[in-house]
Amino acid sequence: MNLSLITAIKFRKGRRKSGMVSLISIISTFSIAIGIAALIIGLSAMNGFERELHNRVLSVVPHGQFYPEYGYLDNWRDVQNELKQNSHIVSSTPFINFTGLIENASKLGAVQVEGVDPEQEKSISTLPNYVLNNQWREFKADSQQIIIGAGLAKTLAVKEKDWVTLLIPVSSSSNQLKPPKRVRLQVIGILELSGSLSNNIALLPLADAQKLLNMGDSVTGVMVNVDNVYQARYIISQAAVALDETLSFNSWEQTYGFMYRDIQMIREIMYLAMIVVIGVACFNIVSTLVIAVKDKQRDIAILKTLGATNSLIKHTFIWYGVISGLIGSLIGVILGVILSWQLSNIMELVESLMGHKILNSNIYFVDFLPSEIHLFDVVIVFITAMLLSLLASYYPAQRACKIDPARVLSSY
Repeated sequence: MNLSLITAIKFRKGRRKSGMVSLISIISTFSIAIGIAALIIGLSAMNGFERELHNRVLSVVPHGQFYPEYGYLDNWRDVQNELKQNSHIVSSTPFINFTGLIENASKLGAVQVEGVDPEQEKSISTLPNYVLNNQWREFKADSQQIIIGAGLAKTLAVKEKDWVTLLIPVSSSSNQLKPPKRVRLQVIGILELSGSLSNNIALLPLADAQKLLNMGDSVTGVMVNVDNVYQARYIISQAAVALDETLSFNSWEQTYGFMYRDIQMIREIMYLAMIVVIGVACFNIVSTLVIAVKDKQRDIAILKTLGATNSLIKHTFIWYGVISGLIGSLIGVILGVILSWQLSNIMELVESLMGHKILNSNIYFVDFLPSEIHLFDVVIVFITAMLLSLLASYYPAQRACKIDPARVLSSY
């Protein structure tokens, strides 16, 4: 093994005498490096999207909701107490939601209004952390206050402390068209979620929402968080069965599950692409070694006359290919890790040069390209590249063993 490795290293150093072998070897090495770097960057981006989904979306939206099929939930405190008995439900809080319009001068925007308890909300989500300038601490009932999403604020040209008009639809039992209720509210804070979630959301204190809708002490329902977010649907369905009252329920998987499924699907495609891309790059080693074998015919013949076995020749050229793969893999890993580490900053620079966002906040749940490097992904890509390099080296190494020393040396 040591002799074959030393011989392979000598052959690689000696290849500089042949410009063609040197050029093809460099191309194959950098092909592997570029392929590995691209895959590490792609997998890191998928990891980043999954992290943002978990930390930015699933930490803000409730994991599940319980609500009556018709009307409002009157005995929500009893429901909340029952849910607290479930060991898989970590927190619960009442909520109110309705659709309205927000008006600022001549600008008008549709909005999904959420009535939340400012104190209990801290226990169920990280939503207060995304309100700019820590304005959540000023958010309280009976103060004519509202928090709106950053996207909506931009559309309406609204800033903190501005006053807006909330238009609330009024239902009529006689099917008569009634004018909406108009309420003047001060924008106490801006909710910045860096994506589509902040484009049409507004928050009101729970007590204020109850008064505006004439609900008394009733609420729309109770929202909960569970200990295993990826098992939320099962946990919530089991909790609904255990309740004394029959309530409808949903989970985040029904509203935002497509995001998670898309990320996982793209990750699987990336792993498939990993094998294809690295495979194509590694099989450039075949052409490199075939030419190297042709270039080193005389050396191989001399080694054989000195007593070198076919096994030594085979291992020498396998080492030759593996070293090429190793160099390309290490360059690719270093390049991929560095670029993945700075991917968000690089994309910000590209966006500033282009003059527009690559990820539109009206479409995607984040408006920047996140990245998170996982050691597992790096190791898997590296090992795959090395295995394919080893596989690609086998055929040329076999051809090197078939060289006839007498025929080769007689031609010189």
